[in-house]
Amino acid sequence: MSTDSSVADTSSNSAPAASENILLQQPEEKIQRSLFGEILDWMLAPLLLLWPMSIAITYLVAKSIANQPFDRALEDKVLVLAQQVKEFDGQAITQLSKPARDILRADDLDNIHFQIKNAKGDLIDGDQDIPAPADEERPAAGNIQFRNLSLRGIDYRIAYSYIDLTPPTKKTVNPESSQIMIQVAETLEKRAVLANEIIKGVVLPQFIILPIALALVWFALSRGLSPLAELQQRIRARRPDDLSPIDSRQVPEEITPLVNSLNDMLARLAQTIDIQKRFIADAAHQMKTPLAGMRMQSELALRQTDQEEIRRSLLQLSTSSEAATRLINQLLTLARAENLTPATRPLEQVNLNELAMNVVRDWIQASFAKKIDLGFEQPDFPITIFANPLMLREMLSNLIDNAIRYTPSGHSITVKVSMNEQQALAIIEVEDNGPGIPVAEREHVFERFYRILGSNVQGSGLGLAIVREIAQQHGAQIEILDNPHPQDPQFPGTVFRISFRLNPFDEFIGEA
Repeated sequence: MSTDSSVADTSSNSAPAASENILLQQPEEKIQRSLFGEILDWMLAPLLLLWPMSIAITYLVAKSIANQPFDRALEDKVLVLAQQVKEFDGQAITQLSKPARDILRADDLDNIHFQIKNAKGDLIDGDQDIPAPADEERPAAGNIQFRNLSLRGIDYRIAYSYIDLTPPTKKTVNPESSQIMIQVAETLEKRAVLANEIIKGVVLPQFIILPIALALVWFALSRGLSPLAELQQRIRARRPDDLSPIDSRQVPEEITPLVNSLNDMLARLAQTIDIQKRFIADAAHQMKTPLAGMRMQSELALRQTDQEEIRRSLLQLSTSSEAATRLINQLLTLARAENLTPATRPLEQVNLNELAMNVVRDWIQASFAKKIDLGFEQPDFPITIFANPLMLREMLSNLIDNAIRYTPSGHSITVKVSMNEQQALAIIEVEDNGPGIPVAEREHVFERFYRILGSNVQGSGLGLAIVREIAQQHGAQIEILDNPHPQDPQFPGTVFRISFRLNPFDEFIGEA
């Protein structure tokens, strides 16, 4: 009991697990994407990303632009102060009057600060708390340098210079001992205000331009994709049976490859429909005769009372049904051969020697029944090609069947497999000793239902059409030649030669 319950539990637990595995194995449904939205995303995403970068760059440029006039004003103030410093009795003094100081600080008493110190660091005039620059920042006498400094929590821009008051005739060994330092400091508030004004003047219009640009992009995309909508309307307006190519001159150049692909697909579809229509018409036409004969024989058998006559009618009915069955099979084979495509015809390595030998064995009984010597020749080495083995067997079977039908009793048929090493070809030959095929008729015998006048051999007229179709699907070349070794002058015989390339992959890949 415990074993059964455990098995039941296992099975009950495995069912949900199996269902979960099935759900996991199901392919995920692909989300349909909009071409309009895809292009819009790729256009707007960089635009919206570059916009804040543009604002940041504009801000840096605006600050640089704002610094230039203020720096020039600081330079002027340093030069003005330098002109007001004189040497008197060996001491540096300033001649700044109150109006001059007011002019120096005309903007704001808290905005401009200056300092004048001698070489010893003693304050000559101005503010004491502006720190002196480092020694490595000391410029040459007469040059003006700039530096930024934060003092009491306020950011300043400082222009400074060293002035030598000693006359050239009294130069000392250490000229720095007689130099005075002049510094003019200015807060960055006005610079920030100017930079912000520049930013506002540049950025604020962008808030107006950006929506307009987005609207223009939307409109341009709509106009640019309108040919696709027009193409869709033109295709929808077509009749269901209209498979004519689409005029690629009425579409933009970028859509032309798509239209050409559609035209190729329409051409293949029209060809497929034509093949189906031709198959249906051929089947209907060819089936009328055997079906009419079968109906006549069955009605005749029903009216007969003599057993021998009934047997004769039934035998004729069996023969007609056999012919109808063969006709149907050949029609289906021809339709299947015509519908082969690079995607639907699986190619594999085929040993041509073994395949041909097996097909010949299948027809030995039929050749014995007609007293025909059916032979087979092959080289000592195997010949391998890439082909569809089922279609290849059908092709060779039709060639042998055709040879048996036209070769009289007492003669021979030989199937040969060989290879042309120079041209890299694998060759199958079916050599018969029949009545032969005139040169003028050799191109027509591959047509459907074509029969040479005067030939009394029964057949559907489809065998050689099937042979040619299968050969073309394999990229093979088919030839009809005279038999070089006829057995009877009245029967010159025929050789059907089919040449296969040993490596047809390049052609098949090109077609795909």
